[in-house]
Amino acid sequence: MKKKLVSDLNLQNKRVLMRVDFNVPLKEGEVTDDTRIQAALPTIKYIIEQGASLILISHLGRPKGKVNIDYSLAPVALHLSKLVDTKVSFINKTIGDEVKEQVKKLPSGEILILENLRFDSREKQNDLQFAKELAQYADIYVNDAFGVSHRAHASVEALAKLMADKAVAGFLLEKEIDYATKILENPNRPFTAILGGKKVSDKIKVIESLLLKVNNLIIGGGMANTFLKAMNYEVGKSFVEEDKVALAKELLVAAQEKGVNIYLPVDVITATEFSESAEPHYFDVDNIPPNEMILDIGPATCEEYSAILKESKLVVWNGPMGVFELDPFSVGTRTLAAHLAVNDAEVVVGGGDSAAAVKQFGYGDEMNHISTGGGSFLEMMEGKVLPGLAALADK
Repeated sequence: MKKKLVSDLNLQNKRVLMRVDFNVPLKEGEVTDDTRIQAALPTIKYIIEQGASLILISHLGRPKGKVNIDYSLAPVALHLSKLVDTKVSFINKTIGDEVKEQVKKLPSGEILILENLRFDSREKQNDLQFAKELAQYADIYVNDAFGVSHRAHASVEALAKLMADKAVAGFLLEKEIDYATKILENPNRPFTAILGGKKVSDKIKVIESLLLKVNNLIIGGGMANTFLKAMNYEVGKSFVEEDKVALAKELLVAAQEKGVNIYLPVDVITATEFSESAEPHYFDVDNIPPNEMILDIGPATCEEYSAILKESKLVVWNGPMGVFELDPFSVGTRTLAAHLAVNDAEVVVGGGDSAAAVKQFGYGDEMNHISTGGGSFLEMMEGKVLPGLAALADK
């Protein structure tokens, strides 16, 4: 997927409208994690250095199409102003004459952030008129918001289509596309995927797609329980998608037919209740008591999984191995993260909870790539074409 890049256009004295993903956590009016802002900085700084004026648009939270001051981008604008060597202005509107006037007066080399796009219900409706009102602000449109590029929203799809050959990708989007393309089309081998999280149903299409590409598939988290059930293990009070047990059996057969090694836990860490203070117990998977629930993979499983990863050349990881938010049940996820941090393999972390876990345990800088969009990453792994990418100009 070769898309035209921001670096392919002459930006001198142009007005650039850039869709970013500044959906960041706030506490008491301050940004508590600026990972997504930092990820957009290379494109932002490039545009400014090229002598353009830059208008940034983003959503924040779920205000449900209504103005809600709790979801204002004002604190984000203030935070960005501390990260760049230029003036950052903010206006508490997205469309209208005041915005037009401020855009018109915006000097080259300066930044203006508009208010939360989702204060207008037309954003999520992919409304063409709303996109037209945004398009009039600029000569060039840049999408650098990978985290929402799987959404057919006005600022993501309709706006890009309106801007036609002036709708291009930013450097973050380019990086995400390059990694996804390499994984799907030209992976280093042995290629191992780690899938965790709670539900098999969230990742059926991903598993089916990866079974055509990987050498090894490691499964953990709550979704492993459904596979264990499919293999006739009793899993006590553990979460299981009963209606997906038959499907799990089919996937196990499909893996065998395709020569893919699927690895499931051989031992687990359990508790009788879901709690930080719960006492952890250790059981082999063929000996789980009926009153226990699986909350993490066990030490023997960690050892087996780590041995597979050590022999891998490419590892893609999406989903934790257990309830990593609770310290007694974070060992499996932490152990794999620590191993991957010193592994020679190229490691791509597919956003979401796995990205949060890697950063929480202090290994974020040791990974080759941490995707900024869990949902977009998974859809690309399924082989889907993202609306936000498809709408951009081709090279």
